[in-house]
Amino acid sequence: MDIVQKAIHNWKLHFLALLFTVIAELIGARKFHVGPGMIVLVPLLYSFILAALCGHPKLKILSRDDMFQASSLVGVTFFLLMARYGTLVGPSFWKVVANGPALILQEFGNIGTVFLGVPIAVMLGLRREAVGAGFSNAREPNIAIIGEKYGLDTPEGRGVMGVYITGTVFGAIFCSFLCSFVASTMSFFSPQALAMATGTGSAGMMTAALAPLLEMYPAIKDELIALAAASNMFSGLDGVYMCIFISLPLANKLVRVMGIKDAPSIPTASSDNPYGTAGKVEG
Repeated sequence: MDIVQKAIHNWKLHFLALLFTVIAELIGARKFHVGPGMIVLVPLLYSFILAALCGHPKLKILSRDDMFQASSLVGVTFFLLMARYGTLVGPSFWKVVANGPALILQEFGNIGTVFLGVPIAVMLGLRREAVGAGFSNAREPNIAIIGEKYGLDTPEGRGVMGVYITGTVFGAIFCSFLCSFVASTMSFFSPQALAMATGTGSAGMMTAALAPLLEMYPAIKDELIALAAASNMFSGLDGVYMCIFISLPLANKLVRVMGIKDAPSIPTASSDNPYGTAGKVEG
């Protein structure tokens, strides 16, 4: 029996998922004014927090096997989520088409992480790690790019894996807070533009970032979901090519401009490590 089948038959996981969902929905959305902005807490966040707490070893609610089994169901649940989003894109098809040029052009905004992330990473003391950490939002396709070009057992590989793990743990919560704060303080951004901005190629982060917008603009809920889902799809389709041909070369150029002269790592074949190891670097 593989891990997914075990997870499907694990009654404890299903009971806890149902319990956390009911608790989160009963709490409902909560809005808090923070300075000039507003933070919107949505049920999705409560579910994240409750699930994280029950995974604490001292509580002994979930074993390590339970957590591995639960993680295997994430992909299955995202299939259902994206199918649901797809049903909303259809009725809003012409609105998506009308925003087509904006959807395409906003994809170039995804390379903004290079100009923001790489300098901060270098200032924090990273060297070639800054390339892997700052050239993208470090999801699975981006890990594959770095693994193929440099190897994961390299500075670049450690950079992308570090951001991947951080994003997995904190990304959804951070995106939710950021989106609600921007929407409440920067009125020059339309809700449609913010919805498109949530589609970065990560279904989990998109859902978490979109939730506050749906609370703040319920009258155009279906339109926002359709735009976010379309943007997320575009990011998934062209994101790999933008990273390979634009973001990664820019990140390499930027670290050199900032004084990091280490040579790029070179993956070497190894039976123990299929992604290779770092090549020699120059001073």
